[in-house]
Amino acid sequence: MSTAQSDTIGQYLLKRLYQAGVQHIFGVPGDYVLGFYDLMVKSPVRHIGTTREDSAAFAADGYARCRGIGALAVTYGVGALNTVNAIAGAFAESSPVIIISGAPGVSEQKNDPLIHHRFGPFTLQREIFERICCASVVLNDPVIAFRQIDHAIEAARQFCKPVYIELPRDLVMVEGYPMPVESVERFASDQTALAEAIAEAQALLAKSVSPMIVAGIELHRRGLQEALAELVNRSGLPVVATLTGKSVMAERHPAYLGIYEGAMSSESVRYTVEHSDLLLMLGVTLNEVDTGIYTAKLDPHSMIRAALNEVVISAHRYPRVALDDFLSALVRSVKTGGKFPPATVAADTVAFPEPDRPITTARLIGRLNQALSQDMIVVCDVGDCLFAAIDLRVHEQSEFLASAFYTTMGFAVPAALGAQIARPDHRALILVGDGAFQMTGTELSTHARLGLNPIVVVFNNGGYSTERCILEGPFNDINPWRFDRLGEVFGPLMGYDAGTEEAFEQALTNALSNSDMPSIINVHLAADDASSAMKRLAEHLKSKVKG
Repeated sequence: MSTAQSDTIGQYLLKRLYQAGVQHIFGVPGDYVLGFYDLMVKSPVRHIGTTREDSAAFAADGYARCRGIGALAVTYGVGALNTVNAIAGAFAESSPVIIISGAPGVSEQKNDPLIHHRFGPFTLQREIFERICCASVVLNDPVIAFRQIDHAIEAARQFCKPVYIELPRDLVMVEGYPMPVESVERFASDQTALAEAIAEAQALLAKSVSPMIVAGIELHRRGLQEALAELVNRSGLPVVATLTGKSVMAERHPAYLGIYEGAMSSESVRYTVEHSDLLLMLGVTLNEVDTGIYTAKLDPHSMIRAALNEVVISAHRYPRVALDDFLSALVRSVKTGGKFPPATVAADTVAFPEPDRPITTARLIGRLNQALSQDMIVVCDVGDCLFAAIDLRVHEQSEFLASAFYTTMGFAVPAALGAQIARPDHRALILVGDGAFQMTGTELSTHARLGLNPIVVVFNNGGYSTERCILEGPFNDINPWRFDRLGEVFGPLMGYDAGTEEAFEQALTNALSNSDMPSIINVHLAADDASSAMKRLAEHLKSKVKG
């Protein structure tokens, strides 16, 4: 493929982003990026303005998780630096986000001038992002700019990590030099290692009495959900997911047992996993969260672990075996005929709502489980809403998004903006604590402006519940907001206040039927009401906090 001579650097960047699947770019304008914004208006890529730059990065993260790649564009210094936490989260969670930062022009940077938004040497911003991106480029040379753009976009897709692109404003409209697009050399599995790994896996599966699958986050990021489902359906093996891998398998499938995270798991899931004689670990990252603060009791000698580019079976390591190749070969090697018991979803035995009964976290989650439909995508913030949401069972694959490993507060509301724009056939159910909402909840006004219709459930327990469970103190209290009245500020928005089950039932019924605008339900929970998973986590963290 060749590029027309008339393409400027800015035009080429927009064109290549669009070809990669980026149809929307999030961001806040600033003078160093305005020229690029002006080009965007004239391109097929749509700009989605956000209230904050970090919200733009969270939105691009949510978009990337749904479409395979996302992007934001911000100004130099004050804009780009405001995204650092969100981009670090995307790196930790393996989300391919492209951050585009406008910059002072090449001519402006001569003679080392003191110009606005500058905070050190002009190279310093790139150096910061180099630490939290898998690739970083500065498009300050028209001769190589097109090649740099191609390499950066491909790096984001190949490594599922953020990349940084800096565009000096005086080069946005400078013509670049056309170059043939390089063919990308894909990672190739060692066929001998692959064959031997499959043979050993088959032999272990054949003699195993209680084998099962543990599915992790890498299956999400590599788009291997369908391959996992095919393996489960052909083999009949039961499957659990890690917390970061939640919803990689349709959670109402009869083979799905729930979330495994060590001591944080339910007793039934924990027992089943830890007493299995063979665990097929697919795309699992053994991080602190997924192992329940390292309380998981897993025998490495009874494990087949397929990670990104290697397979480890007991004490045998097979390098240069891609996860997708191993999974595909394993699917082909399994004979069909898997059988499952009828699907069951635990139901609350007490009718909902009960008159004059205060709403609790457990009952709230139970009611939301009943309300989940096939066109809903759950976007969850951190805190007890995340741990309580372990018991939610979404209908289809990849319908649950959260910052489950990096655990940054403020993720959900802006990430849901990106998710709904990326998947307009889905409606977002946003679960967020009162503290996290106060950080980035202003992005709900962008939902309203765009005519989106998320349902926001605020777990309002008067402060930072996770920290309160670990170590109580006045530092965990926050200012009470009237979340149900935000429509008076944010625009078209329906707000509801719910302190009892009857009030919540009425609010949820109204929100479900309101498809024209966002709905927010301010759910009043007791300060000491915590999910069982949160209580188990707190017990393990208390000793660490107190030293």
